[in-house]
Amino acid sequence: MIIGIGAAPGVAIGRAFVLPTWEWDIPDQKMDVVDLTREFERLTEGIRTSRCEIEDMKKEVKEMVGPEESSIFDAHLAILEDPVFMSEIRGIIERQYKAAEVAVKEAIDHFVTMFDLLDDEYMKERAADIKDVGNRLLKHLLGAPEIKLPSDTQPYILVAKELSPSQLVHLNPNHVLGIVTLIGGKTSHSAIMARAIGIPLVAGLEGKRQEPFQTGELLVIDGDEGNLFVDPDQETQRVYEEKRLKLQRKKEQLQLLAEVDAVTRDGEQLTLAANISSFKELETSMKHGAKGVGLFRTEFLYMDRSEFPTEEEQFEIYRRITERASGHPVVIRTLDIGGDKQLDYFALPEEDNPFLGYRAIRICLDRPDIFLTQLRAILRASAFGDVRVLFPMISSVDEVRQAKELLRKAMIQLDERGENYDRGLSIGIMIEVPAAAAIADLLAEEVDFFSIGTNDLVQYVLAVDRMNEQIAHMYHPFHPAVLRMLRMTANAARDRGIEVSVCGEMAGDERAIPIWLELGIQKLSMSPQSLLRVKHRVLNTTASSARETGRQSFRLARSGEIERLLSDFVTPVSP
Repeated sequence: MIIGIGAAPGVAIGRAFVLPTWEWDIPDQKMDVVDLTREFERLTEGIRTSRCEIEDMKKEVKEMVGPEESSIFDAHLAILEDPVFMSEIRGIIERQYKAAEVAVKEAIDHFVTMFDLLDDEYMKERAADIKDVGNRLLKHLLGAPEIKLPSDTQPYILVAKELSPSQLVHLNPNHVLGIVTLIGGKTSHSAIMARAIGIPLVAGLEGKRQEPFQTGELLVIDGDEGNLFVDPDQETQRVYEEKRLKLQRKKEQLQLLAEVDAVTRDGEQLTLAANISSFKELETSMKHGAKGVGLFRTEFLYMDRSEFPTEEEQFEIYRRITERASGHPVVIRTLDIGGDKQLDYFALPEEDNPFLGYRAIRICLDRPDIFLTQLRAILRASAFGDVRVLFPMISSVDEVRQAKELLRKAMIQLDERGENYDRGLSIGIMIEVPAAAAIADLLAEEVDFFSIGTNDLVQYVLAVDRMNEQIAHMYHPFHPAVLRMLRMTANAARDRGIEVSVCGEMAGDERAIPIWLELGIQKLSMSPQSLLRVKHRVLNTTASSARETGRQSFRLARSGEIERLLSDFVTPVSP
C-alpha cells in the first residue's frame, strides 16, 4: 500500500492509463534583430488563442458543475494578462533575441522555481497554474497537438504527474474511474474540480514509489483515506470492491429520502435548505429535497462578464429561481465581492489583507449605484414568492441601518415606476465576523433574521486561514471560542424572537447536529451534495440525546475533546 493524500472521496478499481507529460523540449533559439516584430506578433496571437480556449473551457465547466468551480479559470486568464509574467517573456525576446517559445519556457521555469522555493503549499499549488497556462501558450507557439485522453477504451484510472484544470474539463466520468497524481493536494484546483465532478482522487505520491507507473497496471485507490494499491491481491480487490459497492448503494438509498421531511426520531423537525450559485445547482438541490434556498451567492452573476449585470438581467434570474423554489423561501445574499472574489471590469484597490479590507457590504454602501440596481431586482422578484434579502459582512448597527435605508430608497424608486414587490420583505444579516456575534443582541433589534456564516466566522475567530496548509491543522470549527460565538448569536436571536439559521460548512457537518439542537437552531443551509446525508443523520437521531451531547460539548475546554464527543455521537448508520 502507498499512502498519499485523499483529495477527492470515493473508491476506484481499474487499469492505469499514464498521461504523458504536457511539456516540450525547446532548443535555445536566437534570432536576428529583424525578427523581433514577428516574434511579438506570434506571442500576441498565441495569447489570443490561449485566452479563447480558456474562456471556452470556463463556459463548459460552468454548464457542467456550476459557476463557483468555473471561476478556477479566472486565475488562468489573469496569468495571461499578468504584467509581471508577460513583461518577463517580452523582456527575454527583446533583450536576448530569443524565439517566443524559448522566452515563454524560460519565464515558466523562472516563476515555477520561485514559487516552489516558497515555504507555502498554496503558492506551490499556484505554480501548477503557471505551468498549465504557459504550456498552453507553448502548444500554440510550437503548433503542437494537445494531448487527449482515450475515449474508446475500457474505463481507466488516470495517472499523471499533475493534472491541470484545463485537462480535467474534458474528463468523462463514464471513462475515468479515478485519478492519481504525483504532486498536488487537497487545495489544488485539480482537487476542487475532481470533487465537483465526483471522481475519486489520490494525490501527493511523488517519491513514494521507486519505479514509474505503467499503463495497464491494476490499481485500487481510496480517495477518502488517500491509499493506493498497485497490482493488489484478490483479497484487497474484494475488500475495496465491497466498499465501492457499499458507497454506491448508500448513494442510491439516500436518494429515496428526497421527499421525506428531516424529523428526528422523537418528532423534532429541521429545515434543510440549499446554498446555490446558479439555477442548475437549484435543480440538483430540489431533486435532493431542499426546502428552498438558504443562501443564493449572487456574486457569481457578476463574474464571467465584461460589465455589471443590469437590473433586468438580475431580476429574470431571481424570479426564475423564486418560481422554481415552489413556495419555499429564497434567501438572496447581496453582492459579496472582494477578498478572493474579483471582477475583471471593477478594479478593486491593492490591499495587504483584502479579507479584512474593501469588500461585501462595505463596497455596496460605498457604491449605492451598484447596490440599488441589485436591490430593485431582488424586490421585484419578491412579487413571485417568498424572497428574503441578506446583507453580508456586517460588523455594526450603522451598516445595517445604512443598508436598510438604501433598501427603502429602492422601494421608493419602484413605487415611482409602479412596480410590484413584497412590502414586508424579510431582512437578514450574515453573522460571520466576531464583532457581529459580540453585538448580536443589538443587531437583532434591526433585522428579521440571522444567518450564521461559519466559514468566515471560524477563520476570523481563530485567525486561521484554512487554505494555508501550514496552519490548516489549527482550523477547528468546534473550538470552544467558536461555540461561544454561536451560542451568543443564537441566544440573542431567541431573546428577540427572530429566526436564526446556519449556512456555512458546519451546517453540512453531521457532527454539528447536537450543537444546533442544543442552541435551538432548526434551519440549516448547505451544499446540494450534503442534503441527503444530513437528512439521513437527522432521521436517525433522537433530539433529546443530541441536546445532552450538545450541552456536554459546551462544558469542554479543548477542540479535540469536543470533536471526539461529537464524532462518537455520530456513529455510522446504514441507510
